[in-house]
Amino acid sequence: MAAAKRFMVEELRREREASSLNISELTTFVDGGEMFSEKRRGTYPKVIEDPVFSMANSYFMSREESFDDSMKKSVRYVQRKKELALDPFESRVFKELAGATQFVLNVEAFIPTIQGQGTPEQQEKWLSLAKDYKIIGAYAQTELGHGTYLRGLETIATYDPSRQEFVLDSPTLTATKWWPGSLGHTATHTVVVARLIIKGVDRGPHSFIVQLRSLEDHTPLPGIEVGDIGPKYGYFGMDNGFLRMDKIRIPRDQMLMKYSKVLPDGTFVKPPVAKAAYGTMVGIRCGIVIYSGRGLARAVTIATRYSVVRRQGESSTGGPEVQVMDYQTQQHKLLPLIATAYALISTGQFMLRMYMQIQSEIMEGNFSSLPELHATSSGLKAFCSFAAAQGIELCRLACGGHGYSLASGIPHIFVQYAPAMTYEGENTVLYLQTARYLNKLYSQKLPSSGLADNVAYLASNYTLQKRSPVRTAQQFLDPHVLLEAYRQRARRMVAIAVTRFENGKRSGLSQSDAWSSSTCDWITASNAHCHYVVLKSFYSAVQSSDLTGSNRAMMDALCALYGVFGITKYSGEFMTDGYMSSEQVALARDQLYSLLSTVRKEAVPLVDAFDFPDETLNSALGRYDGDVYTHLYKWAQRAPRNKKKVHDVYEKYLKGMLKQTKAKL
Repeated sequence: MAAAKRFMVEELRREREASSLNISELTTFVDGGEMFSEKRRGTYPKVIEDPVFSMANSYFMSREESFDDSMKKSVRYVQRKKELALDPFESRVFKELAGATQFVLNVEAFIPTIQGQGTPEQQEKWLSLAKDYKIIGAYAQTELGHGTYLRGLETIATYDPSRQEFVLDSPTLTATKWWPGSLGHTATHTVVVARLIIKGVDRGPHSFIVQLRSLEDHTPLPGIEVGDIGPKYGYFGMDNGFLRMDKIRIPRDQMLMKYSKVLPDGTFVKPPVAKAAYGTMVGIRCGIVIYSGRGLARAVTIATRYSVVRRQGESSTGGPEVQVMDYQTQQHKLLPLIATAYALISTGQFMLRMYMQIQSEIMEGNFSSLPELHATSSGLKAFCSFAAAQGIELCRLACGGHGYSLASGIPHIFVQYAPAMTYEGENTVLYLQTARYLNKLYSQKLPSSGLADNVAYLASNYTLQKRSPVRTAQQFLDPHVLLEAYRQRARRMVAIAVTRFENGKRSGLSQSDAWSSSTCDWITASNAHCHYVVLKSFYSAVQSSDLTGSNRAMMDALCALYGVFGITKYSGEFMTDGYMSSEQVALARDQLYSLLSTVRKEAVPLVDAFDFPDETLNSALGRYDGDVYTHLYKWAQRAPRNKKKVHDVYEKYLKGMLKQTKAKL
């Protein structure tokens, strides 16, 4: 975002004028290419200039008002998407900026499930209806009693060959579908994940298309009980719902049968690969990785700008108050988060490329890379969602008391993003899915040539060095030194987990009990593996970019900052078996503090490069012009409670009590 000639507080103006960075070039790097930057910037005015999409009063809305506002925005988004003929990238940008969340499950779960699991005939029947919003889809998998553990789902779909129909039933209270977005009062149809029962044999979870509501008057169909689950931590505008089915019948062709099939006589045809139908979950997990960097970037933009504007304490007696960002403690909180936001954005781009490549292979019938995609998307979903959510909350804390106000914008970002740590797979469970993949590769003892690049450190011919070669703090600026340290850490953590697992089996424990007794070590190993993949993705993005001059130098510094910060945070794991010494960790800390000083000089331009308009941030603290206090005051004046000079509670509760006081004065 180019700095226009307009009012700007002196602190931010000085930061920007002193910068040597090319903001436009950095924005192109963040967006993944100039074409995407141009499309995104071209989309912004179409949203910002439409009053329907205004977020000015969103923080004052009740839960019901938020739902109404979200629906209005979502319907308007559908209209504008058609009118403007937006392509998929522009549609995503438009939807994110507009706050059009009601139909997100239709686009990101219902349609992809049919595309990935439906036969050509099923796709022809359903996709055009969903894409044109003639029906609105949801995705009902999670139940009141079960979530990530799919084999434990209690909803059943029993095949009746005499009528060539499936009978879907919620036999218990805990079988109630619970949490799916758009399910309560919005969706007309949903994909239901249920256990398939044929002639008394349980064939495991499969996907079925179920109509929920009449297309005439939107009333629930017979046998369908559906509604909203009630207030939540956040997401007040989202229609999260519950669903119970009382032996409803659907035609045989409403089971998605691209892979698994049920023939008219009830013959079950197994899929070519057991996890072939997991594409929807994998796709959404990839999406969470992609969005994690943008979510953190929004919060750290607000916190960084505010920390430059805010002054607190004296540097010397009688001197001016100090900019909060000039305190090393504030730099230690926020500057690694700027590096993390860039790292997560780079990882999201890597995840998208990987997903698109492997999905293309799957469409051609090649499932060989599916385990890698499943394990990588699972682990990175867990790692990136936690890093983003933890970072967003730290940004709020870094803003002091004003960070607690909704006017800061950060509480809203947090409650909107926090569910990502749970939905589409609880993070601990997903880390353990990645762990099983790492255990399998480690046990196979393959050469590096037989492994994907991100897991090549698990090869049988990989050497676990005894000591890191680092002798000076400066060496931690070398990407090869940092990446090797992260590989060593990851392989050592995997080896520790494998040893505990194998020792458990040798002691007489069953396979499952031995695994259970080693899961804490496996979580550590998966985290270390994912940390390495994120650092590697960040370095690869920078090295393959067109960044030049001071921009390239600053991105190299951010890569190093991300790497050395991780070493100081997880120093015990890097020191395990003596690979790194306490002296070397101390050198890493020295380099960390040096990098904080380097990055501090460009902190504001670095967050400006994320290119969030004020309308997107919706934050009094994170405004581009830095006029924080004026807008905090104006925001408070707009509060509905302040429309009356004397609030109704005076007549209802206070009047009698205060009159007694008056009589005594």
